[in-house]
Amino acid sequence: MSLTDTPAANRLHIGIYGKRNTGKSSLINVLTNQEAAIVSDVAGTTADPVYKHMEIHGIGPVTFIDTAGFDDSGTLGFLRVQQTEKAMEKTDIALMVWGEIDSFDEEKRWIEKFQSMGTPIICVVNKSDILKDAPAFVDQLAQALEQEVLLVSAKTGQGIADIREALIENLPQNHESASITGSLCRDGDTVMLVMPQDTQAPKGRLILPQVQTIRELMDKKCIIHCVTADRYEQGLAALKEPPKLIITDSQVFKQVYDKKPEASKLTSFSVLFAGYKGDLDYFVKGADALLTLTNSSRILIAEACTHAPLEEDIGREKIPAMIRKRVGKGLQVDVAAGNDFPDDLTAYDLIIHCGGCMFNRKHILSRVERARSQGVPMTNYGVAIAALSGILDKIDLN
Repeated sequence: MSLTDTPAANRLHIGIYGKRNTGKSSLINVLTNQEAAIVSDVAGTTADPVYKHMEIHGIGPVTFIDTAGFDDSGTLGFLRVQQTEKAMEKTDIALMVWGEIDSFDEEKRWIEKFQSMGTPIICVVNKSDILKDAPAFVDQLAQALEQEVLLVSAKTGQGIADIREALIENLPQNHESASITGSLCRDGDTVMLVMPQDTQAPKGRLILPQVQTIRELMDKKCIIHCVTADRYEQGLAALKEPPKLIITDSQVFKQVYDKKPEASKLTSFSVLFAGYKGDLDYFVKGADALLTLTNSSRILIAEACTHAPLEEDIGREKIPAMIRKRVGKGLQVDVAAGNDFPDDLTAYDLIIHCGGCMFNRKHILSRVERARSQGVPMTNYGVAIAALSGILDKIDLN
């Protein structure tokens, strides 16, 4: 897989924010050395956020988010600002851009939102080639915001190197070291992957978590054996020694656990992604809520991707069926797919999220923080299935 083939969910997400016509799109173009975004003197050219996958030397694969100006007005403008707010949840590093010398109250409010989310912010005054008294304005901003402000020009290239350097300085701590399998396996270990190919799996292809896990295991120089669930026992018998680690599809967690060699560790793709993309400790704690659900409870199934519901859909069908078997058919189940995640979660007794392979970690953690702040327990597919199967305390959580 080349850098340009890196999944969007694994790329650093850099959001460009500011008022209309501040040169946000022009900055993206000069940072990427190509016409990645449409540029116009007409305010409001950028409507919905535009996601552009690029490479930056010293950082690697990134996704630039070109957002609509947060000063947009009117009915459509309000909707555009809403989309800009949603983009905040995916942003690993934010560039706050000024294109003229004016009040900075609105920008400061957005900066405070990012600070509350723990998102690094780089403040940039663009158009230095035409702004008069720009250095004085930069000094004023720096004092008011209590942080460095860069003076740049997307047209002349002035200060662009400073932005790249600032991006590198603000990389998330786990940007390079994030691992799917963590300490569960190392060089030379034998790892067995149990991968049922049901109707949700694209014909002729593996699903993304399987692909990413296999790639990491190859990089670790592990010895990998892949089997389907109906060949699991046959696969174990073919090995001279039990595998160091078994990673299974969560849907057959109990089946795989019942036949697991005592010497082998066991986890699932979804559990691994709970730690890789989210807050595993919070998800494990949230699984306790499964024991307190009743026939009148209400839960939210949250999916990172959108797809047509299938008869054996794990989130929409299998998990609700497992819970209803315990608490009764009155359990109310709502589904939020893609970016449709409620602002108010207080109506729910539990949120069960998918593995999140289509989201970057920042996006998942933004949802976790929203649930935590509203006192709503949250878990994920793999952790929930392990808990419902009575084996959560018997599997390996990395």
